Amino acid sequence: MKAIVYTKYGSPDVLELKEVEKPVPKENEILIKVKATTVTVADIRSRSFTVPPAFWLPARITLGFKQPKKEILGMELAGEVEAVGTEVKRFKEGDQVFAASLVSFGAYAEYKCLPEDGPVSLKPNNITYEEAAAIPIGARTALFFLRKANIQSGQKVLVYGASGSVGSYAIQLAKYFGAKVTGVCSSKNIELVKSLGADKVIDYTVEDFSSTGETYDVIFEAVNKSSFSACMKSLRKTGTYINITEVLPSIRMLRTKLTSSKKLLLSKNAPETPEALNFLKELVENGKLKVVIDRTYAFEEIVEAHRYVEKGHKKGNVVIKMEENKSMKN
Repeated sequence: MKAIVYTKYGSPDVLELKEVEKPVPKENEILIKVKATTVTVADIRSRSFTVPPAFWLPARITLGFKQPKKEILGMELAGEVEAVGTEVKRFKEGDQVFAASLVSFGAYAEYKCLPEDGPVSLKPNNITYEEAAAIPIGARTALFFLRKANIQSGQKVLVYGASGSVGSYAIQLAKYFGAKVTGVCSSKNIELVKSLGADKVIDYTVEDFSSTGETYDVIFEAVNKSSFSACMKSLRKTGTYINITEVLPSIRMLRTKLTSSKKLLLSKNAPETPEALNFLKELVENGKLKVVIDRTYAFEEIVEAHRYVEKGHKKGNVVIKMEENKSMKN
């Protein structure tokens, strides 16, 4: 089968289209013919080995010291079940599914095996493979943290980085849970964030959200570009601060945790279970959640897709459509 492989860390140019061995499902696994995948920030960081200094050693152990242990990136996908292991009960051949592959990576390939009890679910029946592939990481992350924050109807939520993948889902999910939502984004994305259901949108290039006098029950930092002090100024005394990109708490964060009633939730992977995907599937099918796709690339254009995402200005998600590459056929 064809796959995008990288054997060293570096720029997008380290990605190469190669022929590799097609996987065979184990007893508890399903074999998925991948129809679409995505380029996430996590893919960019893994490819370039861009990690916080404090996590250099753990990251090297996980990803590989001299070269990548897992040579095929890709952390979410949608496709069709081509074969199932002898013990598989949840899925059958022909099922259309979407899944996260954060643990083993490997979605940048024609085929991917995943355990049936992992983060895999039947694809929502009212969206495309491309849209479904863009749900498992961003939407699941937003859902996980909002639930951890114990979000309640009527609360006020601010989402900083509202036009990105996680941010665009956080806006919609907070609204679904009954919150009053303010999105923070650049001027060019104001209409997009409004269309996602935000009650108010702040253009960070014009106005500092912390200078408005508004306070919030939850501040959801999706891109780690706001000031922690500004967030604390605008967070209510018993509010929750979420930062999905900050791995280690700063001295100021630790002090805040020790000296106040404010709750801090920092970067953590959502549990690798199908429950969240099943929930998100229902929301999509009921018209409560939509997918924002910035750009779609063909499989052989994945280097260009990585270059685009690496610039840090994507709206929602960037998708790789496998079928556009006609040379990919067996």
